[in-house]
Amino acid sequence: MTKDFELHADLQRDGIVLADFPLCRLLLCNDSNYPWFIMVPRVAGVKDIYQMNWQDQQQFLNESSALSEILMQCFNGDKMNVAALGNVTPQLHIHHIVRFAADPSWPKPIWGQLPLKPYTESELAELKAKLMPMLNEVIIAS
Repeated sequence: MTKDFELHADLQRDGIVLADFPLCRLLLCNDSNYPWFIMVPRVAGVKDIYQMNWQDQQQFLNESSALSEILMQCFNGDKMNVAALGNVTPQLHIHHIVRFAADPSWPKPIWGQLPLKPYTESELAELKAKLMPMLNEVIIAS
């Protein structure tokens, strides 16, 4: 983690900060159409995974795998989509999206399929109540 890390404006605008893992900041994408989470390694100036040092790459993989497992347990999805695109937002960020065979975009990618539907306060509170206890167990154990 670097001291000069700043979250890109796009991620600040579209994400809700949930937690900090040892390396990554975890955001919830403010789109209630899907359980959509974004991990952002707190390393300044990095656009792609290979640009991180080896230890950070390994830590990232550990955090991403742990998050994926928690999300699948929490939401009981059919498929976990994990992607690092970064064509629009140049800061390294990795999408973790729980997919369901019954979701409105299945089996297509979610991008551009539906307009963003921001969480209501009650939806956000419900999601946090369901997810945060599971996340806190992993973060504390790290």
